[in-house]
Amino acid sequence: MLIGRKREGGELDLDELRWLVTGYLEGGVSEGQTAAWLMAGVIRGFSPVEARALTQVLIESGEVLDLSGLTGPTVDKHSTGGVADGTTLLVAPLLASVGLRLVKLSGRGLGHTGGTLDKLESIPGLRTALEPDELLRIADEVGCVVAAQTARLVPADKALYALRDITATVASPALIASSVMSKKIAAGAQTIVLDVKTGDGAFMPSRDEAAALARLCVGIGADAGRPTVALVTAMDQPLGTGVGNALEVEEAVRLLSADPDGRLAEVALALAAAALQRGGTTTVMDAAGTRDALRSVWCDGTALETLARMIAAQGGDATVCEAPARVLPQAPVVQEVSALHGGTVAAVPARAVGELAARLGAGRSRPGEDVDPAVGIVLNVEVGDEREPGDVLATVHARTEDDAAEAGAALRALVQWTDDPVQRPETILERVDEE
Repeated sequence: MLIGRKREGGELDLDELRWLVTGYLEGGVSEGQTAAWLMAGVIRGFSPVEARALTQVLIESGEVLDLSGLTGPTVDKHSTGGVADGTTLLVAPLLASVGLRLVKLSGRGLGHTGGTLDKLESIPGLRTALEPDELLRIADEVGCVVAAQTARLVPADKALYALRDITATVASPALIASSVMSKKIAAGAQTIVLDVKTGDGAFMPSRDEAAALARLCVGIGADAGRPTVALVTAMDQPLGTGVGNALEVEEAVRLLSADPDGRLAEVALALAAAALQRGGTTTVMDAAGTRDALRSVWCDGTALETLARMIAAQGGDATVCEAPARVLPQAPVVQEVSALHGGTVAAVPARAVGELAARLGAGRSRPGEDVDPAVGIVLNVEVGDEREPGDVLATVHARTEDDAAEAGAALRALVQWTDDPVQRPETILERVDEE
């Protein structure tokens, strides 16, 4: 009856959704029935009311972290996924350096998108599987901690996502919002900041779709009493220059070792500023002051020192923040890729670049696969750059000469050129606050 009603475009209430999800977890509702409900909802659409109700059901399936014992306002950050998106490695120490406590439970990369856990685990010794008491201790002592989600938090989301993955029902705004927000709310932070990507390398290809997803997530957070703010950001080209796990850690260290520069730094600062403003701190009263406070801890080295302390607290080699190339795994083959043509760069397709790095071994095609922490691509161009024939487009880090040559040829074919001037596109497109 419920599946039929959803097939006809009807709306299911909280109790009905709870019955479906609980039944699936306990075996009373079959995998086929659950898949049929998901597919009917994706085709006919889930309402915002259903998204909010499903979020509540997912949260109820497990535990909720209690962060009330931490000293300072608590905040969590989430990105909907992209290429060369190492913002967490910058945002976490920035916010910790200005007095907030960030407890972030992250995931692993899949397909063309990278995963924060894979990046951190490229640092020798660093552990992401932390028990709740260790998680809280590090958050209190350092100010930030990034770890793997425990099986006790929203187990229903993990079960449903696995089914969505094999039934082509992942790309539903309501299902994405309930999945994201159930994990964020269960993680216990008072304030949530979201980076909703749009474009070629994002799950939401259009800006309107991304903004709608952002509004839905922000509304769910508000309903749960968790102040939430979202930025809609562009993912038509890779955000940073490093595409690959150790390469992205190295880029984060390099950025924090100097004044903020580039699109990755721009987004990280904007996310941190939004979190600081929404986080209830009384030390900063306006947007300009917020940004100044964050730039101060960035430029004076405090944020880099905080990142090193977090890495050490999680068992990693903190000297990575002093000499990343000496600490991080290095690929045996490093080859520069030069431009065959000159002109202005018109496009560097994010998804294709991410997929290329994954083929080198930096990503995985299915959950559970190992990744090679050392391989990937370091880009030397972005949209709007002018280059001459022979200039370096990128550097490929690979396991073999053949892999490097193949990746270099593919990269040359991916970068699009024009003889006309190209205006550099905006990276931060809009901000979504509670209505």
